[in-house]
Amino acid sequence: MTAIHTNDYPESYYFSSVNNKTDYPTLTESIDVDVCIVGGGFSGVATALELAERGIKVAVLEANKIGWGASGRNGGQLIRGIGHDLEAFRKSIGQEGIDAITAMGVESVEIVTNRVKKYAIDCDLTMGYCDFANKSKHVKWLEESYQQLKQTNYPHAIKLLDKDQVQQNVIGSATALAGLEDMGSGHLHPLNLCLAEAKIASDLGAQLFANSKVIKIEKGETNVIHTEQGQVRAKKLVLTGNAYIEGLEPKLSGKILPAGSYVIATEPLSEEVHNKLLPGNHAVCDQRVALDYFRLSADKRLLFGGMCNYSGRDPKDIKDALYPKMLKVFPQLKGINIDYKWGGMIGIGANRLPQIGRLQTNVYYAQAYSGHGVNVTHMAAKLLAEAITNESSRIEYFNQVKHITFPGGKYLRSPLLALGMLYHKMFD
Repeated sequence: MTAIHTNDYPESYYFSSVNNKTDYPTLTESIDVDVCIVGGGFSGVATALELAERGIKVAVLEANKIGWGASGRNGGQLIRGIGHDLEAFRKSIGQEGIDAITAMGVESVEIVTNRVKKYAIDCDLTMGYCDFANKSKHVKWLEESYQQLKQTNYPHAIKLLDKDQVQQNVIGSATALAGLEDMGSGHLHPLNLCLAEAKIASDLGAQLFANSKVIKIEKGETNVIHTEQGQVRAKKLVLTGNAYIEGLEPKLSGKILPAGSYVIATEPLSEEVHNKLLPGNHAVCDQRVALDYFRLSADKRLLFGGMCNYSGRDPKDIKDALYPKMLKVFPQLKGINIDYKWGGMIGIGANRLPQIGRLQTNVYYAQAYSGHGVNVTHMAAKLLAEAITNESSRIEYFNQVKHITFPGGKYLRSPLLALGMLYHKMFD
């Protein structure tokens, strides 16, 4: 099976088409910086870039390779929004907080698109996204979402599509009953984006270290972060390990559940085939609890993902698990070759709102993006940088929300959540 848990990049489509193969050194000495970031995915790298742009001396410690986790393995979908039902947090953040986070949902995408333009990042950024309904009960949800976007003056083109429109213009599949097209969201090559941002941060003075697993943290007025071969002394500390935080910080690890997510990539499709499958080159998601998501790569492969797994166990074979799901949506692909298959862990929080805030005055964290990490990590990075440099207090909208610890402890919380998700899937 394609590697999921080794310390090297999985043999994914992304790794095979990566632009920048910069190798970052292992930390083997003691250094002093203003800010130390633990975790070299989107959250950590983007935070380092934000801080380096502000002239802050920063170091990033990654246990494996930069962009090794979900940041370099995900579906590559850049979708508006932060969290799910913000109304559920009214008591904590009020209408002001709901409005602010709603606006951040738009800003989060713009951070990425503006950065790609500013630094001319080659990451196959393509605008165009569609939520589609493959069950009649989901059509109403699309209609409600459309009205909400209109009421909040969403600045990009959106359109409700009926069955004929969605099948002719977006998804060449009989499973599509309706769609909500959003030209303010889109898709990209996530590993190329993450590695490009890492290089930009490094060029601006940030120090990035790979294969430098943090084994101990001593918090204090000056935080001391120990790796196996070195240490970092930092006035401020940012924890962005997300699904891989494990036991490094128990206050965070208990509030996040690592869940498996998987992707397959076909061989390159002929123009005739890919124009029938996804004629508008949109990124696409359905609305089920265990959703499918898919899009075309730059070389016109179908990248098909889904099967979010809360049990903590990976499928025996990713292709065997996802291929039948792909054929349900696109039966015309029967017999097509699958060139790549890969998976990894994403971080899930109990209430599906990203967890961004402070553990203490000089220790910050960001995690639990629940499948919206491409955009939300970049919003989190901006909030963290603003808080560290005292530019704004916007991080407090998230810091005010209390997040529950998953029951069952380290070994039982995954099986318990898997049972809960099975219950919801039955109703779906």
